[in-house]
Amino acid sequence: MHLSFYPLAIVTGSLFSLLAILWMFAPAAFLTAWGVKDSAEVRLVGRRVAALYAGVAVMFFIARNAAPSMPRTALVYGLISACLILAILGCYELLKGRARKGILAAVIIELAISLLFMQIT
Repeated sequence: MHLSFYPLAIVTGSLFSLLAILWMFAPAAFLTAWGVKDSAEVRLVGRRVAALYAGVAVMFFIARNAAPSMPRTALVYGLISACLILAILGCYELLKGRARKGILAAVIIELAISLLFMQIT
């Protein structure tokens, strides 16, 4: 199967848009699944994370037609790095007992995104 940047950028932009919306307006959905106590402080951090997700979504929507280049490679490696770090942190928090197994859904998605983008670099 041949992967190309365009569909991955569209899927990534869409996924990160959805994450931004959910973290902005319904953070309790993630917190409950992850077994993290909901609080005003945690929701504050979640809304700030939503802004970063929205920014990543915009970058990938705008770059979707980018030809192979150093800037596109930087965008891809940045996303791979962020997703792998998030996956490692999710596993770490699960092992430490600070998150429940619901966080594994996020870990799997983060690993999948990383592996898919590794196929096109």
